Amino acid sequence: MIGRRKFIYSAAIITGMPGILSTMANNNISGIQKAGTAGFELGVISSANNPEEDLKKVRDLGFSACQLSIESYSSGLADRLVKTLDNYKIKPTALICMGPGVYKWNLVEGPSTIGLVPREMRAERVKRLYEGIDFCKTTGIPSLHAHFGFIPENPKDILYIEFIETMKPIGAYALKHGIDILFETGQETPVTLLRAITDIGTGNLFVNYDPANLVMYGKANPSDGLKVIGQYVRGFHAKDGTYPVNPNELGKEVPIPEGEVDFPAIFATLKQLNYPGTITIECELANQKSDYILKTKNYLNTIIAKL
Repeated sequence: MIGRRKFIYSAAIITGMPGILSTMANNNISGIQKAGTAGFELGVISSANNPEEDLKKVRDLGFSACQLSIESYSSGLADRLVKTLDNYKIKPTALICMGPGVYKWNLVEGPSTIGLVPREMRAERVKRLYEGIDFCKTTGIPSLHAHFGFIPENPKDILYIEFIETMKPIGAYALKHGIDILFETGQETPVTLLRAITDIGTGNLFVNYDPANLVMYGKANPSDGLKVIGQYVRGFHAKDGTYPVNPNELGKEVPIPEGEVDFPAIFATLKQLNYPGTITIECELANQKSDYILKTKNYLNTIIAKL
């Protein structure tokens, strides 16, 4: 399958936290996370393979919004998910739709294994995306989010041309069903992503802005990247990282605010852009203590309150 992430987000984010959840309940700090004049809402990434259990953790952490990762789509799971989201008053902001096949998260094998740019597994992954769009429509999830691959910088590259032609019917199908598609940033420069969105041109293609990915893949200063694609940002991952120093490997993810991402500056720009979405906390640090989510939430709320 995919490897280090995406279908197992919850293991790194909201599992193994009974002590923290108890403390939160005692302190009565659960509920909608909005702060400051910007009105940004904080969310988290969660599995929803077992929605009754998984989303309870989201609620108990004090979040009212989340991006969802689901291994297998079914009508039965859709019914359970809709009921649980309503029960816990949680807003789903996006469905993370990845796979099938192997994804290599590095700078050497990544271009030939990730997303729809590589020909291998392209047909199977297209099928998965259509299934994800249908699941979004059934469950009321407004957008589908994915790593679509290392989009070639050269618009005359045959893989770029094939990618655009592959995405056009996917975008049109999503548009027909009222679903937006969010491109995760990082694996291409912002201007190349802008070109791809424009060339596909279905009108429902937007960006899930991950500033740490832009740093870790060495593609842009994330504060500057917003100058290029800021008008398309509809989702945001709060994550931090360092630039790559090994030409074969990504830079390292580090806890917020220990990396290169300038969150105060980026949030100020998002406010100027009237960003309408959620700030979704993401953490892939396998050895990170689970209280990181709460510390990060408090840190981000402090920044938002000053805007």
